[in-house]
This record gives sequence, structure tokens and C-alpha cells, in this order.
Amino acid sequence: MVYHALGIMSGSSLDGLDLVFAHFHEQGGQWSYVIEAATCYKYTDQWENRLRNATQLDARAYCQLHVDYGHYLGNEVNRFIEEHQLEYKVSLIGSHGHTVFHSPETGLTTQIGEGAALAAATQLPVVTDLRTMDLALGGQGAPLVPMGEQHLFPGYSLFLNLGGIANITRAADLYVAFDCCPANRVLNLLASKLGKPFDLEGQLAASGQINTALLAKLNQHPYYQKPFPKSLANEMGTDEHFPLLLESGLSIPDCLATYTQHIVDQISLSAQSLISTDASAATKCLVTGGGAFNTHLIKCLEVAFRKSGIILEVPAADLVNYKEALIMAFLAVLRWRQENTVIPSVTGARRASIGGALWNGQDA
Repeated sequence: MVYHALGIMSGSSLDGLDLVFAHFHEQGGQWSYVIEAATCYKYTDQWENRLRNATQLDARAYCQLHVDYGHYLGNEVNRFIEEHQLEYKVSLIGSHGHTVFHSPETGLTTQIGEGAALAAATQLPVVTDLRTMDLALGGQGAPLVPMGEQHLFPGYSLFLNLGGIANITRAADLYVAFDCCPANRVLNLLASKLGKPFDLEGQLAASGQINTALLAKLNQHPYYQKPFPKSLANEMGTDEHFPLLLESGLSIPDCLATYTQHIVDQISLSAQSLISTDASAATKCLVTGGGAFNTHLIKCLEVAFRKSGIILEVPAADLVNYKEALIMAFLAVLRWRQENTVIPSVTGARRASIGGALWNGQDA
């Protein structure tokens, strides 16, 4: 069976809207995929500000943003379809939405981008709200990508995503995945203090000096002592670590050097915790997300991982950039097929579940 699905992803780093159109082929329980088209539409300053400040809105304004962003997503999908000549080729859309609140300890997670507005704008079936069923069953609602990793990327023992938040997955009989630490979101905020959208290839961080006292303070955050399954809200990076870095009085390059090392420390500790029971299986780690283009960060991770016998592999740019959007499309396919979309050993939920709300934008 072949499915033609489009995936949409907006990450916590706010670097833009990722869209992927792919074919998914299932035969005898085995899946394969082909990416036909992919792009990232950068947010305008207005949209970036609206999303960045969403947590400060009153209830009515927040609900209005939810609707407005759904229409925005629909318009961007239509733009993508037109630019890539995909008219009548897309059968299904999977939209992650943009996470505003994530508080699994209270059973709350919100991803804005109203599915009805998106479906109405595109006149296509749309799957949204992929996390909430898992939270209702006591899970973290995150990470979502391990289900896609399990089916689409055989041959790897670990998966590392370097996005606004870094998360890691162990591929084994018992899948485990969790958020390691804030990552690109904090690095980008630091770079913005020098008028740059991000630290190109980590050059600024490479020029700075690591402050060991600040590094130790960052590494002592209570989140890192929690056992998995666990997941992070954006606020840990933006409201706790970023102010701490600025208050240190260090130069921005020194802050970047220190926080890059913090990311390396937490990811390497996370990886070690996952391979300690079966180190022989953990040999290849697929690295994706925008941080995979941070040459300095990757080099530091390679040094740290080498001590544990882990080999990092950075794939082709399309997969680095669009893996999460690809998996949103795949989760929509699973939802359409009425199959489980999350792995309970990853999220900590009581059982597996079929997550996602289905909005039928087609004219009957």
C-alpha cells in the first residue's frame, strides 16, 4: 500500500515552518519512504513574535492565535503545493502545530494551529493534536518521533535530534526516548544578542572560553536528575538558562562555548545511560535537526561519544532538516490506518494509543 502524505513541523527554535511531501510504502509490515519535495518557509518577524509571545496572551487572544495560525498553515501548505506542482497528489496532511504549553505532570500540552482551519483552507484530510491522547493516558506526550524512527530507519541503535530541544532515542526491543536538554533555542537566543539568527557552524562558540563554574551550575538543574520518561518545556531554556547566561557577565562567545559544552555533557550522559546495559548494540547514532549543521557542536559530541564507542552519522541535508516533518506525515498515515502512533515505553503512558484528531476538509 502506498500513501502520499504531507508533514508540517514548527520547532521550538522558531527558525521556520518545515514542510515535506513523501510517499510511504508498506509491504508485509515493512515501511519505506521517498521524499518528493521539502522546504522551510521562514517566519515573518510578525509571526515569529506572535509565536514567541504566545504564552503571555489572555485566553481570548490565545484562542484567536490558534485559529489564525491554522489558517496560516493552510495557506502555506497551498503555497507549497503550488510551488512544487503537487495539485491532486497530496492525500493526507499531518501537522504537529507549534507547542506553546507543555506540562505533562498536570496532563497539559497545547500545540496551536487549529485543524479545522487548516483542513478548510486546503480541502484535504488533516491530522493534528498528536500528543494529547498519550498525556490523558499518563504519558509525556513526547517524544513522538520514535514511532517513525522504528519503522523508517532500521540499522541504528541511537537517534539524536538537535533541535530547539535535544532529544535522544534508543532503538531496542524496549524503545526509550526523552528530552536531554535545551539546545538550539538557547544558542540562537545568544547569537541574536550579536544581531545574528544563529551561530554559523558554531564559529562563535569555538572562539569562546568555557566557564567551568557556570557550566557546573547549568548541569545541576533538577531536570537532569529525573529518571526517564521525561520531556522538557521551552521555558527551561528561555526562562531559566538564557537569563542565567546573560547574568553571568560573560561575553556572548564565552556563553556560547559554555552552553555548547553543557549540551554535549547532557547528551553524552544521556547516551551513556541508554547503552550501559547493552553497550554492544549502541554503535551507530543518526544525528538530525538544525544542530547537525553546527560543526563545532558535532565535533565536541564526536569526542565525547568516542569514549563510549558510539559513532555519529550525519545524513544528507534533506533528512537532517526535515526528519521531524517527515515523521509527522508518517504519523498521520498511521492515524489514518487506525494504528498506534506512540510507543508507551518511550512516553511512560499506561498503554499504546492512536493519537491525533482527524479533520476532513474534503467536499463530500
